[in-house]
Amino acid sequence: MISIKEFIEWAKVSCWNIKENEKCDVNLSNKVRERYKAIPYEYFEFLKQVKQCISFSEKSWFLCEEEYNGKSDIALKWNEFEILSLEAAEDDREWKSKIENWWNRYFPILISVDNEYSFYVIDMESENGTIVYGCEPEFEEVDVVADNFMEFLQIIVNKERQL
Repeated sequence: MISIKEFIEWAKVSCWNIKENEKCDVNLSNKVRERYKAIPYEYFEFLKQVKQCISFSEKSWFLCEEEYNGKSDIALKWNEFEILSLEAAEDDREWKSKIENWWNRYFPILISVDNEYSFYVIDMESENGTIVYGCEPEFEEVDVVADNFMEFLQIIVNKERQL
């Protein structure tokens, strides 16, 4: 299985825009920490090592500390697809509640705007932090792509998923 350092080196060689986190620490906003109390260790370690990680196409990017804390220059918010779903629900309280409950379970880690709005999230209720993929128009309908974050990085490096 690939390490985070190996992924960083692969990303650099593959012309991704990657900036390492020089402080080697991460401080997520209270809003994020309260909502997602048990972020898997591997992803937290990734955040400690990576400040920014944008694909070569510039159409896909990992969410990092600045995105979660609302300090990024990227136009889409870390919870953009939840916001869009809630807007679509309009005044339907039951639908809004289902959307919020769904997003409470799934922690967004990567956003893509390549061809369509899509994302990868960590299933916070799974034992190992399963990674699932969703896309428009039904953001809350997802498919499992990896058993954990490290396997997800390996899938990216192996080009089994196009980003």
